[in-house]
Amino acid sequence: MQGISTTIGQHIATSHLSIFSTCHNLNCLTCLSSSKASFSAKPKRRCLTLHMAISLCTTLQLQFLTLNSSKSTLTSILTNPTTRYQFSTITMNLCTTKSEPVTTSSAASSSSMQYVPEQDSNEMERVSNQTFQRYTSNNTKRSGKGTSIVWFRNDLRVLDNEALYKAWISSQTLLPVYCIDPRLFSTTHYFGFPKTGALRAQFLLECLADLKKNLMKRGLNLLIQHGKPEDIIPSLAKAYGAHTVYAQKETCSEEINVENSVSRCLQQVVLPSEESAAASTTSNSHPKLQFVWGTTMYHRDDLPFDVTCLPDVYTQFRKTIEAKCVVRSCIKLPTSLGPAPPIEDWGRLPSMEQLGLCSQNVSKGMKFVGGETAGLNRIYEYFWKKDLLKVYKETRNGMLGPDYSTKFSPWLASGSLSPRLIHEEVKRYENERQANSSTYWVLFELIWRDYFRFLSVKYGNSIFHIGGPRNIQHNWSQDKKLFESWRDGCTGYPLIDANMKELSTTGFMSNRGRQIVCSFLVRDMGIDWRMGAEWFETCLLDYDPCSNYGNWTYGSGVGNDPREDRYFSIPKQAQTYDPEGEYVAYWLPQLRAISKDKRNFPGNLYIRQIVPLKFGTTSRHNKEDKSHGARRGNDRRSNRRQV
Repeated sequence: MQGISTTIGQHIATSHLSIFSTCHNLNCLTCLSSSKASFSAKPKRRCLTLHMAISLCTTLQLQFLTLNSSKSTLTSILTNPTTRYQFSTITMNLCTTKSEPVTTSSAASSSSMQYVPEQDSNEMERVSNQTFQRYTSNNTKRSGKGTSIVWFRNDLRVLDNEALYKAWISSQTLLPVYCIDPRLFSTTHYFGFPKTGALRAQFLLECLADLKKNLMKRGLNLLIQHGKPEDIIPSLAKAYGAHTVYAQKETCSEEINVENSVSRCLQQVVLPSEESAAASTTSNSHPKLQFVWGTTMYHRDDLPFDVTCLPDVYTQFRKTIEAKCVVRSCIKLPTSLGPAPPIEDWGRLPSMEQLGLCSQNVSKGMKFVGGETAGLNRIYEYFWKKDLLKVYKETRNGMLGPDYSTKFSPWLASGSLSPRLIHEEVKRYENERQANSSTYWVLFELIWRDYFRFLSVKYGNSIFHIGGPRNIQHNWSQDKKLFESWRDGCTGYPLIDANMKELSTTGFMSNRGRQIVCSFLVRDMGIDWRMGAEWFETCLLDYDPCSNYGNWTYGSGVGNDPREDRYFSIPKQAQTYDPEGEYVAYWLPQLRAISKDKRNFPGNLYIRQIVPLKFGTTSRHNKEDKSHGARRGNDRRSNRRQV
């Protein structure tokens, strides 16, 4: 065991793992990697040395390793997102003395990184299996013939995936495919930012790896193809004689253009007669492209009005659908989805370098684990394990830590979680534990998400235009220096800078933070709102065009609701939501030495403010901002959030 531990300890020392972020001794990493002497050194307080590596092995009970374990095996163990969490947690315990217990507040104020969800690999698998059992059924009989293709897009899940279900029931063999489209890794439309940043790309790869694993458990696999869907999908349909391609319907122009291209190219594929018969077609011998609506909690077909007549006021929309619509039940797939057609090479996920990106490790804040398994575990963790759903409405405006809100949005955006499944889990919680305003509020915000999706259908590309849906004329600035100070978190306003640091470090920002930094960019700096929206497109793990651009049009005053006035007073927001400066001190360590009441208002103790505020003052003594604009930035519009 000593030899095994030494090997693991040395491997830890040479790996750039985020477990080091739990150690507060800045010399710890140097101590481990500088020389062989560090492996024989006596254990130091808060320093992960060989002796702690031995403890790691003992605690995790890695008896399955032998003295002949390969370096690749150790690499796999130490870099796996779920097993890595175990090392991080244990390291924190080992690196903390009895006189300095780890509490929620002390952990939050340190430089530690927290996985979301936080369960270890064994619990993740257990929870996932239980959830799959709850939402699968073997009562449905398969009646189809031939081969179908399910083209995965932003629906990277098995549970409640209607496209997958329809592809299965209509066929004898099923081919799941995902296309690594190079256009997803190009640049944004107006300002040429990376279309997909490194953090979201890594999250996507984790989602795909998890989807592949879950499909393999159910008798299928995931074919990974590199290229444009309009080239790949028709080629596969021809090669395997697929009579139908099933996919989730998208609503924005870039995705619709791809759909139209795939449809046109499929028309050039001629099916053999037996495949045409399997598809029940007589006059058309081409593969069909069938889209399924699966992105919202309320189904588009169940709306009591045509989507082109969608109300321009959210409250009117919400009250109407709550009164007249019912959320459909989750689609329950069978436990076995195979077989797949015979394929020799199922393809491989690309490396970050192959995507033209550099890997970015999350060393601080929240590290979201991609994939359906992780998403299901986050539901379990937040609703059932920690029992936080009952207080959601009271805590949702927080900014620091993983548990002030559900954090479902990255999995919703990738389609790793279905909004209908979240709805059913909320209802189950209400039946088994309690129903209150907090349980309702999660659904309230899922309705906001639905609303932005339907707005993208009604208004089309206008949500991306500078004037927004109402074509508002405004003299926006595109000052590069000002924008970069905002982007890099160097504005001189701690609340703005801390939020932007969190975004670039983790790919996430609280709903409260998003509203504040949006207001500052467009109201106080006067910068073109599209620059902010496209930077969010680059960085956010939970980016989807409907919610992102919908929120930015609202925040900049060019949205479809003319009543909106989106100014948020920084002094008031800081005093209300970060009164002791814990959030800003976490992301701006230079503020930790300042007294708590001055962290958000440090004056000359912090960098110079890049612009003056449009309303109000950052003076700590002026607690009442009586400007008209600041009063308008109230909580009524604080509900358009990521869930």
